[in-house]
Amino acid sequence: MAIPPISARPMTGTGPIARPTMAPTGGQPAAGQATGATDGAGFGKAIADALGSVQESHQVADGLAQQAATGQLENVHDYMIAATQAQLATELTVAVRNKALESFNEIMRMQV
Repeated sequence: MAIPPISARPMTGTGPIARPTMAPTGGQPAAGQATGATDGAGFGKAIADALGSVQESHQVADGLAQQAATGQLENVHDYMIAATQAQLATELTVAVRNKALESFNEIMRMQV
């Protein structure tokens, strides 16, 4: 029995794991977005989309955990990958939140 190389396994989300994607914009606003400095809606939307992506990764991991518990999941490693992705996404979100709070507190300590 030959074991296929890792590169032969598709990583495009065609398997049972739906991977959330966040495509980089290269610093350029997307078509139809305002470029003004006073437009805070774009930042708020980016934060909401990122949090939605974290929530989606947890839902995927939870669904795969249920399938693994009931014996419907053929490849348990798919669940392990999804659970690790969800954990890393949560850790990243917490780290960004902590840095944002630290920055806010530093700004509040500034004297005008």
